[in-house]
Amino acid sequence: MYWTMNRRRFLEKTAASAAVGWAVGSRHAARAADNPHAHETVNLGVVGCGIRGRELIKCFGGMPAARIAAVCDLHSGKLEEARHQAGGQKIRAYHDFRDLIADKDVDAVVVATNGHWKALVTIYACRAGKDVYVEKPLATSIGEGRVMVEAAKKYGRIVQIGTQQHSLDYYREAVELVQSGRLGRIGEVKVWDYVNQNPGIGVPPDSDPPAELDWDLWLGPSPKVPYNRNRYEQHYWFFDYGGAWSADWAVHHYDIVNWAMGVKAPRTAMAGGGHFCFEADNREWPDTFSGTLEYGPCPAADKGFVLQYTYRAGNQHDRYPASNGKCFFGTDGTLLLHRGGYKFTPEIRASKKTKSTSLVIDYDNDGPHQAAFIENVRNRTQPKTDAQVGYFASLPGHLMNIAWRVGRKIHWDVEHERIIDDPKANELVTKVYRAPWRLKV
Repeated sequence: MYWTMNRRRFLEKTAASAAVGWAVGSRHAARAADNPHAHETVNLGVVGCGIRGRELIKCFGGMPAARIAAVCDLHSGKLEEARHQAGGQKIRAYHDFRDLIADKDVDAVVVATNGHWKALVTIYACRAGKDVYVEKPLATSIGEGRVMVEAAKKYGRIVQIGTQQHSLDYYREAVELVQSGRLGRIGEVKVWDYVNQNPGIGVPPDSDPPAELDWDLWLGPSPKVPYNRNRYEQHYWFFDYGGAWSADWAVHHYDIVNWAMGVKAPRTAMAGGGHFCFEADNREWPDTFSGTLEYGPCPAADKGFVLQYTYRAGNQHDRYPASNGKCFFGTDGTLLLHRGGYKFTPEIRASKKTKSTSLVIDYDNDGPHQAAFIENVRNRTQPKTDAQVGYFASLPGHLMNIAWRVGRKIHWDVEHERIIDDPKANELVTKVYRAPWRLKV
């Protein structure tokens, strides 16, 4: 079977589903007398006004049940741009996220900062009684993610990670296909992110920070170092602020793999890679990277399976969306899945009892996932991608990165959440914070 869904048809279908969900949710909310937001617009404060932050301002700001009340950024130019986008001078603008969180008009906080601030902003917000929509990955280290999960639980808050694929119908269909057994015994899953970043990010010299940026506060819990344009603009590629694409982008992939395979965490991780693409480039993470995870028996693979992740910065190979995706390999068939749809292909010996299936779609990046967050806040229901799901989705990338940094295979103790018999690797499980910042619930 082969069929195509264009963007208009997909949005119409999503809108219809959302309308039903809102109707059911409204009836449920009307019965929740102790819910302060059941009949109200949810006032949002957005922390981090870069590209993603402004995309979320547009998305949430267009919803009838949500309102952007405040914005926050350490770059005065980005702050003013976001304020203008959100509604102008009536929107409160903050330099320090703690002031936004203290704003009593803010019901929930949207965290769109770079990685090294996500944990603290989320924890502070939970402590202040605010719900949180936090972009992926959950943090820059495994330990930070665990404290975020504990904060959501301790303060009874709704914390949803921004893995928006999870809220799309065709990803659910693909997951159900994996779980149906049509692929047979799955032994391997491949995940990849290919980009063409030529000629690289260069090697700009250290310099004074721009006048509109509070560099010391931007560094926050990370070590104090001189300003470098790439550290700020290309933060994904530096140890203290991000985890490269293997952790910062691929969380989208791992979330779907975890969901489809019915797993939480791998048992082992190993990785290799280096700086192979560019002549001059000061990134710390490799520009070419491959990692391998081993999982134990699970609902979709009774003998366990291997996950292989590949990233490269110098060759896209195929156009987006096929340049970012995942593929499940089973004894009876193969499922290719990415933001352009999915394709199931049976193995030759199984082709007589099962047919190929394809879906091609014009991917719509935002909408249903963010609407689900607003609905959960109003109804006081936990999201499908809560902090715990976000923690497990962030874990594979962090473990492969640790294995690469120490240069050997590592073994993860799923129950006690530590690396076994490897003190040096285990030190990298939790980030060390610069005073006066502290990682605590």
